[in-house]
Parts: sequence; C-alpha cells; structure tokens
Amino acid sequence: MRKIDTVAEMRAFAAKHRADGGRLSLVSTMGALHAGHEALIRAAMADGGTVVVSIFVNPLSFGPSENYPAYPRSLESDVELCRVLGVAAVFAPAVEEIYPKGYSTYVTEESISKTLCGISRPTHFRGVATWMTKLLNIVAPTRLYLGQKDSQHAAVIRKMAADLGYDIQFVTVPTVRETDGLAVSVRNRELTPTQRQDAAALHKALKRAKEMVEAGVRSNDRLIAEATHILGQHRRIRVIYASIVDIGTMEPVREIVPGRALMAIAAWVDEVRLADNVLL
Repeated sequence: MRKIDTVAEMRAFAAKHRADGGRLSLVSTMGALHAGHEALIRAAMADGGTVVVSIFVNPLSFGPSENYPAYPRSLESDVELCRVLGVAAVFAPAVEEIYPKGYSTYVTEESISKTLCGISRPTHFRGVATWMTKLLNIVAPTRLYLGQKDSQHAAVIRKMAADLGYDIQFVTVPTVRETDGLAVSVRNRELTPTQRQDAAALHKALKRAKEMVEAGVRSNDRLIAEATHILGQHRRIRVIYASIVDIGTMEPVREIVPGRALMAIAAWVDEVRLADNVLL
C-alpha cells in the first residue's frame, strides 16, 4: 500500500491505474476512521478494482465557531487500518497542498445545500463541494462510496457531480450502528455514558417514525410530532431540526412516499452535535 502526500503523486498513481484498464474506487474521509468508514472501504474492496482512501480534515467545512484544530486525528492508525483492509493507496495531503497560499476559488451548490444542516452551518457545504471537486479532479475515480448517515453530503456531491459533468458511479452504503442504535460517528467518543443514554433517543425517534410509516401513516406532521416528543423527554437534547425531506432534493415533503422520503434529525446533546436519518 502507498501513502501519498502530494497532488502530483496522486494524479500519477490514478492515471497509471486507469491506463491499465482497472476500476478505481474512492472512499473520502476526514480520518479518525471508525466502523462506518470500514464499511465503506469493505464495500469498495468487495466490488473489486483499485481502492483509494482519502484522509483530509477539510478546514473549509468548519464554520467560524467550530473547532477545526480539535477535530480528532489518528493518521498513523488510520493508514494501518487501510493497509490491513487491502487498500491500494491512502491520499493524505497537507492543507497547504490543497489550498496553497492565495487560494480563492470555491464551489457552491445552491439548492440541496440550503436545507437541514445548511441552515445552521451556512458555509459547510461550500467547503464540502470545493474539496470534493478538487478530489474528484485529482483521483478521477470510477466509483465513489458514500455513507447513508451523511445523506445531505451525499446528495450535494451527487448534484455537484451531475451539474459539473463528472462520469462517476455513486454507491451508497447503509449506516453502521452501535449496539444501542447510535449511528457510528467520530463524535460518539465525546459522549459521557449519561450523554450517550440520551443520544440513543435519536435512533429511537427515527425507528418509531419508520414503524409508523410501515403501519400506514403518511402525515409529515404526525411523524415529526412523535419524533420530537421522544426527543423532548431527554433534557440534554436540544433539537436543531427534525424534518422529512425528499431523498434526492432534500426539500421538505408534506406526504410520505415510502422509499423516497427521509427523516433527518440533528440535535445537540449538551455540547456534542449529532445527526442521523432513516429512509421511510
């Protein structure tokens, strides 16, 4: 396995594998790899071809009140995990390699990025779209693997790729959950045992909404009311949003179409921000 630090070397590595006629799959991460990332990597490995994992804590995706320097970093162990899983290359550039001095060009998706997390984090998806545009240009993968947990990220990236004419196949991998139902996230390690008990209410609310839809409920208002009631029973939880949206556009829907509607929740558990979703 190769650890690649520069854009030039990554381009050369990717070009060689494309010239050899092989499939090139990409898993994009911010590092601090956990079971969710491992599921993405395993899915890419199972589909065959050459797998590249990017590890880059993107400063542009952090808002002015968000602590970019404190984001967990574990590059050495991340690289070792990728080696064990059989990844061909890890692309782990320095910030200066991606955004050199004087950098002033940004990519903005103007529709999907405006709802849900885009309301409370107005610059976040500009950072995501800018980095992903650069990354896709550098690697030019055949396939990009995305997690269902980050549904709005996935939708923004799909729209950006379609609008800018990228020829990429997208593969969505189901959310990996811990034994209490909590979606695996780098933020989970910040939770105390007591906070974690409250955090599990996010999955409980989503699970209840899905059960109601399976029982025939189609009212957006009823589902959101039930979810917020469940969340409201936990004093540490402050709801940022609880919404039901179209899986592709992230626009709110009034009536549920099973398989197209997504319930998405974001909440503070004391000072830890968590987000989760379920396809209804």
